[in-house]
Amino acid sequence: MKWIILAFVLVPTAELGLLIYSGKTIGLLPTIAIILVTGLGGAYLAKRQGMKAWTELRTRMAVMETPGDALIDSFCILLGGILLILPGFITDIVGFLLLFKGPRNLIRPFIQKWIYNKMKNGQIVIR
Repeated sequence: MKWIILAFVLVPTAELGLLIYSGKTIGLLPTIAIILVTGLGGAYLAKRQGMKAWTELRTRMAVMETPGDALIDSFCILLGGILLILPGFITDIVGFLLLFKGPRNLIRPFIQKWIYNKMKNGQIVIR
């Protein structure tokens, strides 16, 4: 819980600082243009990647396989899309990383371990 509160304070503060610095360095209009381009481009990529992940998830469910990786990929793509819609450079970088398979492959074991620990402690129950 303390990490969430810390993230809601530190991330916007860092984003605001970077936006002010960028506005002073390259100018107001280029900064706004970068924010708009990353937002629109990110939304397009998130939709495209999301549809691929959704198709894979549905295919796995249709053949009665566990959705495991496809479900984690879908969540990462959703989170990446949300981060890309938010204005700022840090959230855009993290959002773009979550949209691509390579970085998702690197963080997937951490997510799987987190879910496993939650299941082991009885905080997540699957029936």
